[in-house]
Amino acid sequence: MRFAKAFKMATGPVLDGVFGINKPMGMSSAQVIRDCQSVFNPSSLFATMLQEEKALRDRESKYQHQRRKSVKKQLQVKMGHGGTLDPLATGVLILGVGKGTKTLQNFLMCTKTYEAVVLFGASTDSYDRVGRLVKKGQYDEVTRPAVEEALKGFRGKFKQVPPLYSALKMEGKPLYEYAREGKPIPREIDMRDVEVTELEIVEWYEPGTHNHRWPTEEAGQAEKNLVDSVWRVARRQTTDQTEPEKLTPEQEAEETRALAEYQSSKRAAEERVDGLVREGEPPSKRKKVRREPKQQDPPMMSGALGTFPPAGRGSNLVPPPPSADTPPPWEGKGPPAVKIRMTVTSGFYVRSLCHDLGEKLGSGALMAELVRTRQGEFALGQENCLEYDDILKGEEVWSPKVQRALSLWQEAQARPGASSSGNGLAAVNQQAAPAQEEEKTAGDKKPQESVEKVEAAEQITGAQEEASKETPGEKSIGEAQAQTVTA
Repeated sequence: MRFAKAFKMATGPVLDGVFGINKPMGMSSAQVIRDCQSVFNPSSLFATMLQEEKALRDRESKYQHQRRKSVKKQLQVKMGHGGTLDPLATGVLILGVGKGTKTLQNFLMCTKTYEAVVLFGASTDSYDRVGRLVKKGQYDEVTRPAVEEALKGFRGKFKQVPPLYSALKMEGKPLYEYAREGKPIPREIDMRDVEVTELEIVEWYEPGTHNHRWPTEEAGQAEKNLVDSVWRVARRQTTDQTEPEKLTPEQEAEETRALAEYQSSKRAAEERVDGLVREGEPPSKRKKVRREPKQQDPPMMSGALGTFPPAGRGSNLVPPPPSADTPPPWEGKGPPAVKIRMTVTSGFYVRSLCHDLGEKLGSGALMAELVRTRQGEFALGQENCLEYDDILKGEEVWSPKVQRALSLWQEAQARPGASSSGNGLAAVNQQAAPAQEEEKTAGDKKPQESVEKVEAAEQITGAQEEASKETPGEKSIGEAQAQTVTA
């Protein structure tokens, strides 16, 4: 009924375009889209769009209607994103609405700016704080001058090895599955040509002055062996060695023993699960039980303050950052940490840089926090980028902001020579955005991926294992098939 009333009142123009939103920590990119749709669908702002879509579907043939997937039969605001962010990451997530979704693939090549906190002294399987410990290292010699010197090797163009827990595949199988199963990868990991145009230290945290912590859970021995073998391959590839490093007899024996132990424990776990499954008739002989249709709550009116749909499956995928009273996993003051800002090209993994920085210093390191402050011309704090909390405050709050962001996009696209990746917004933003301090920022991410395709990879990152990556991960890692960012 509410949708029908909205259609009758729909007299405004159809709103299409692209805008940014500040994704919260712990949430998948796909969940952000679902949350936006939950408030956009019953709104008056997008009633005209839904009315036109309904009219088009009414004219479809029976064959066309049957070809629609069940999820696409739902009448809702068409949305997509221009590159995922791992659940651990926050910051700019570019969203397309209506015909704007067709331009999202153009965001593949734009640059991105990130701010990341690197915690020294330990390495994890996922290169971030939600992974499992693989090794610890000495950090007494890690100082700000030493870090500044090490960062020189990460500026400009170079080849980067993606993290094991990324959405990348080898022989049709994601790399993280090799790690989970304790199996060796069939060949070397393809390195990526990346470029860091800007890289600087934003803040240095002396030991004992921050709340960042290593994880307490350790990876299994088989997984440690696999990760170590990948790192050896990466070191050999980056130093242009041609002959692979040979394992000592002791190392080969340990790898064989650890893998056998892993496979034995896996079989035992599978047997325990099988024992919990009740034996029954084959599916073909089971009686079909007619289920009553689920009663659905009426669409939530987007103007209702203080109400919002319950958290979806893509929410709360990573634990919150440790608080000041969280016991540290070390004695004494612990390791230092550093916040760095970088502007990078497409395909860059921020958490790989954090991990490689720790390896270069000999201490190990992991990514504790990640914020994407800019992607193309979409930046935090500008009119073309909303705060996620805005959509919780009702249509009277988010509607004018969404309209303004979409109008900025449309104005930019109307300018001669404007590109659909947002570069034409520069002049518009200078006039529209309030004066603020200039920051050296930039950024990048993956192409648009449908909500359905991306959700599986993102769930992996958040559940963590799972990793906006540099761009992969719901351990996310996740985050995702065309992706390359978050961590």
